[in-house]
Amino acid sequence: MRVFAGASQKCEAIFDVANREKTLAELQRKQAEPGFWSNQDSAKTVIDEANRQSAILNPFNALDKGLQDVELLLQLSREEADLKHREQSLSEVTGEIGKLETSFQTIEMGSLLGHELDSNDAYISLHSGAGGTESCDWVGMLFRMYRRYCEISNFKVDVLDVQASEEAGFKSATFAVSGLNAYGFLKAERGVHRLVRISPFDANKRRHTTFAAVDVVAALADDVPVEINENDLRIDTYRSSGAGGQHVNKTDSAIRLTHIPTGIVVACQAERSQHKNRSTAMKMLRAKVLDWTLDQKRKDMEKFYSKKGEIAWGSQIRSYVLYPYTMVKDHRTDQETSNSAAVLDGDLNAFILAYLKKLRADSRDGG
Repeated sequence: MRVFAGASQKCEAIFDVANREKTLAELQRKQAEPGFWSNQDSAKTVIDEANRQSAILNPFNALDKGLQDVELLLQLSREEADLKHREQSLSEVTGEIGKLETSFQTIEMGSLLGHELDSNDAYISLHSGAGGTESCDWVGMLFRMYRRYCEISNFKVDVLDVQASEEAGFKSATFAVSGLNAYGFLKAERGVHRLVRISPFDANKRRHTTFAAVDVVAALADDVPVEINENDLRIDTYRSSGAGGQHVNKTDSAIRLTHIPTGIVVACQAERSQHKNRSTAMKMLRAKVLDWTLDQKRKDMEKFYSKKGEIAWGSQIRSYVLYPYTMVKDHRTDQETSNSAAVLDGDLNAFILAYLKKLRADSRDGG
């Protein structure tokens, strides 16, 4: 418990919690002033900033209260005369400490962020690689893993486009993730992910190795300058491929944008309105074009994939082995665990934390 408390105090210093609390109090005072809503734009700015400060401070307050509750529970457990009741209480303490550890990991991850886009929302795209149906099923598993991670992290997920496989899973899937530091955390997942298991699609029960690519880009504010010439776009419309409903498959509401100079393709079929789908697709395209441009400037387009950009052997950032043993290992940080089931159920914090620590160390070393 003392370790948690000491580490929490270090994070409080990094986040400058005391000054943030003063800032939040001042913003809340402004909201209570007469005439606050007379200027809608100004009011929205104040509310947005207050929400941002609250989102940063709330985890600290929750961790502090959790520490106090666990200390009290631990004291009561030690005083329990009945052995069975004592063991039950200690088991409850262990469970609560696990929750505190997860909360602290999130705070610690936030302390390692520093890029100007880290606090932004994110777009995630999953693509099947070598492996056919097995690879498409792997995309489906990753899709579930990230949705579970977002659920645990209180991030909102909006599915923008999915291309279903004929047999199982998805050929590709794209979704938006909204929440504080969504991009800062999920950028750790960008790259090729490798799965080793006994394939459920192989009648001979042989071991298969398959791959899927995960792309993550930061969502951009409308005022971020990204120039896209309409003449550089190829626009295709098609019918949404979702399940059921009066609207789905009856109108060409889905839209696909291809940016010809870069070859970037984005698609959206989340809305009934073609206009709304186009607006969402353009936002995603702006984000991907900016990301591509920055990569070009850094001459670093190969940093996440193999030299040929293949979604295949030798290019993976992380391996998920389900047979003949269970292990998930990140090849960039050597972070690993034998609890592959927990990872596939969204428990990614340890891997993200290790990656962010490596980024911080590399930046200090000039890497």
